[in-house]
Order: sequence, then structure tokens, then C-alpha cells
Amino acid sequence: MPRRHGAWVRYGDPIDDAQVDFAIENYQVAILQPWETGALERLKSARPDMTVLAYKCLSSTRDYEPGPVYSSGVCFEEAEEGGEHWFAHRLDGSRIEWATYPRHWQMAVWEEEYQERWCDNVADELEDSVFDGVMADNDVFDDYYGIHPPIEGDRGMAEIRATLDEFVPRVGRRLQGMGKLLVPNIAESRRDPGRWDRHAAYGGGFEEVWLGWSPEDHFDPQTVLAQAYEVAGPGLTVMRVPSDGTDDHPNFRYGLAAFWVFGGGRGGALAATAHDGYSVTPFIPELNWDLGSPTEEPRQRGNGWSRTFTNGWAAANLNSARRRKITYDVPPGLHDAQGRPAPEKVTVTPHGGAVFVRDPEA
Repeated sequence: MPRRHGAWVRYGDPIDDAQVDFAIENYQVAILQPWETGALERLKSARPDMTVLAYKCLSSTRDYEPGPVYSSGVCFEEAEEGGEHWFAHRLDGSRIEWATYPRHWQMAVWEEEYQERWCDNVADELEDSVFDGVMADNDVFDDYYGIHPPIEGDRGMAEIRATLDEFVPRVGRRLQGMGKLLVPNIAESRRDPGRWDRHAAYGGGFEEVWLGWSPEDHFDPQTVLAQAYEVAGPGLTVMRVPSDGTDDHPNFRYGLAAFWVFGGGRGGALAATAHDGYSVTPFIPELNWDLGSPTEEPRQRGNGWSRTFTNGWAAANLNSARRRKITYDVPPGLHDAQGRPAPEKVTVTPHGGAVFVRDPEA
């Protein structure tokens, strides 16, 4: 089976057999809840080349999960047994429940005991598992969940980030020693030069907001370029572009075009989902294309970027103004997703992308 470039970010509702069948045919990477062992076994049996990661949260515990397997590295009951100092607290001493995700409790990620137990639990869980590693969620940069620093110990986000700069490598080394990958969800690394490379050094990184915050709230060209290098590694890069949850949303092709232009097809996979839309199988046929190797560096034209490959061509328009369309000459011998010959010229709209692949006979 040829290499795919789709990522299945799938940690919502329970998975059914039809979705697993579809994933076997169409994805290169899957991120599953750690209790989805049936889906895991089927994926790895049919597609040993697929990378399948277990979801684990670095920064919270959830009091609603029945177990015995949990999405957090330390479950709520175990955290209470560990001691109140495993929970983070406000300045008045109260525990911190995430405002946007009720019944998620902020953990004291700076506590060495918590870090060690997190590593022990996850290592034990993965020891005899065919999961290839962990996607560690909530490697946070800013206050996304209403913890409203300063919190206990007069800690602000800078101190919490510094803690994660220690915690993530500790997890990474532990998993690396087992032959497993660590792929953190590295929030806003573009704001801290070097953070992506530091945190992706143990298997790869997950960029949950590739090209924008939401289907309509796109990043400006400077912000896109600040995060563009992530798609080329190190390790496995999983990029998620925001969409409205439909396969025909223009962000899907925009994200894929930028994925190829800036990453050159090296070692990554792409998803497009609605906010928290992690119960479906988003897909466009172009995810299954292999454009081959780059024949040139990314070519800039204003805020448009294009690149030619041995087996195809891609272009992305980073402009925000509606009138800033860009028309490109398309290399000959290519076709679109419907199998039609590619046009000689294509006009790419702002926040749009174009991807064409070579005909086998050409």
C-alpha cells in the first residue's frame, strides 16, 4: 500500500468497525484514546506501517472517567491518594477546574512526584502494548482553560511553561527508552523560538492550530511562516488545520498545500477537523497522493508559496485580503482529484490551496 499523508485524530465517541476499515485504507497516523485497544489491534494488524498513538493529558485529570484505563497519566482517584499537593490551587487554596472543560482539574505539573507517577503509569500501560507511543495533550503555552494566574506559589504561565520544559523531556526519555514515541501537542511554539525542537525531540510534535485558530480566523502570513518549519520535523509532525467539520471546507486543501510546500512531504500527516470534532473520519482524496520529492525550494510570490515535486505540484495563498488572488502556471502532465487534466493556469484564492499530481502514464 502506498504511503498516505492523512492523520486520524480520533479521541471522541466510541469507534465503530466501519471507521476502522476506512482508517486502514486512508490514514498514515492515528491518535486514539488508550482504551480503544480493539481498534488499535485491527489497525496495526492490517497496517503495521501506520503510527498509532495513545492520547494522554499532561496537565489535567478528569473526575468523570470510570477506568480502568484513563485519558490522563494520573487518574482522579490516584491523584487524591497522592496528596493535595498533586493538584494545582488558586491563591485562596481552592482546586482549579478548567472553565472551558468542566470536571477537568489542573494538576501541579511542577511536582516531581506527579511527574514520576505520570511516567510510571504511562510506561506500565504501554509496556506490552502495540501503541507506537503517546500523543501528550496540553503541553500548554498560555492560559487556555481559565486557570487565571498567578496561582499558588505566585506561578504565572512563564513558570508553568518552564516546568513543562522539564516535564516533557522526562516523559520523552522514559518512552524513548522503551522504544516508544512521544508526540506532544506543543501549543504556540512559534512564540518561543526553540520550543518546538526541544519538545519534538523524542518522536515528533502535534500542531493543533496549523494556519489558524478556527475555520474563519486565519493566521496572517507572518504567523504562518513562523510555524511553517514545524511541518518538516524533527520526527513525526501531525498538523491539524481547523475546518467546519466538512470534507469540502477550503481549509482542508489549504492546509494540505501548505503541508507539501513547507514540509516537502517529509515524515508528517495532516488532519482537518471542527473544534473538538474528533469522532469522525475527515478525508479528501489528495491525502492519498504522493507528490514525490521536491525539485526546488519553496518559491515565494508575494504572500503566495508554491513548490514543484517529482510527482506533482502545490501552491498556498497566505493572503487575507479577498482580492489578493494569485494565478500560477501549472506544470504539464498533472491531474486533479477527479482525474481531470490540470489546467494550464490556476487561480488560488486567499487562504486557499491547490494540489495536483502526475498522471501515471505521463
